[in-house]
Amino acid sequence: MDVSTTLWVLTIVGLAALIAVDFFIGRKPHDVSIKEAGIWTIVWIVLAALFGLGLLVFGGGQPAGEFFAGFITEKSLSVDNLFVFVLIMAKFSVPSQYQQRVLLIGVLIALVLRAVFIAAGAAILSSFAWVFYIFGAFLIYTAWKLIQEARADESEEEWEENKLLKAAERRFGVADRYHGTKLWIEQNGKRVMTPMLVVMLAIGTTDVLFALDSIPAIFGLTQDPYIVFTANAFALMGLRQLYFLIGGLLKKLVHLSYGLSVILGFIGVKLVLHALHESGVHVPEISIPVSLGVICSVLIVTTITSLMASKKQAAAEAAQKETEGAPQDSVEAGRPQA
Repeated sequence: MDVSTTLWVLTIVGLAALIAVDFFIGRKPHDVSIKEAGIWTIVWIVLAALFGLGLLVFGGGQPAGEFFAGFITEKSLSVDNLFVFVLIMAKFSVPSQYQQRVLLIGVLIALVLRAVFIAAGAAILSSFAWVFYIFGAFLIYTAWKLIQEARADESEEEWEENKLLKAAERRFGVADRYHGTKLWIEQNGKRVMTPMLVVMLAIGTTDVLFALDSIPAIFGLTQDPYIVFTANAFALMGLRQLYFLIGGLLKKLVHLSYGLSVILGFIGVKLVLHALHESGVHVPEISIPVSLGVICSVLIVTTITSLMASKKQAAAEAAQKETEGAPQDSVEAGRPQA
């Protein structure tokens, strides 16, 4: 897709305007209700759909298909990110009324960092076609790693600060408590970071680790930097509202990691086939409609089986509690009254 500099500028300005509106709406610290989160989640999805339809009208079916496949993939990977965001919020004991501000700035940091990753990835791929082999192998390895992690016992899972964050804390120091939405304060004659700034940096820099999976994944669906960037932007910009909307549902998506591993493995194979094709080897390539169909099918099946498994587990736990409580109840009932 041939994208002019003017279109790039207009797109970035438009996304910046949407971010400004989002910031203006959530500028006052407050607890985000399910209704508010649901409304804005729908708004962001509708905006993404309208952008995709715009690509269909002005660019054709190929760019539109690539955008929707990329957006759905990035959105599903972002849901997996929310598990870690929950751990970070708990680690720093973020007050509920400040969580929406933390996520807004954290996601903005992540978006800027991903833009750098995307620019670098596009430049590398345009110069070295063999990088497709590396991306494909990395995604297949990541898919296998996700399966191994899903099978492991994650009950002791805990988030740990990365080295960059630890270095910043040592260099500037951190206040002992939150000071509203302030990022810096004067403490003992020294300017130090507040926990609010630390947790924002934690959200933003942690997302870079997720970008190591998601950026190769979307490049496996399209090599157009414009589509890669916009799909990532729309997937990330609605992440704050999605956090509050499905926060309680996350624990029920017990098969999500399996579904994501299938998607990443599928895209990894697609990348390897594309690399072979570019090398002159006659192999079949996986089309965008097929990719979109596989991604949507896997996510639908994963969601259904996850909810069924969660419901079955809840029923089993309830039955076990009744069984454990029955003998005690009988003893209490048989005791003589004083």
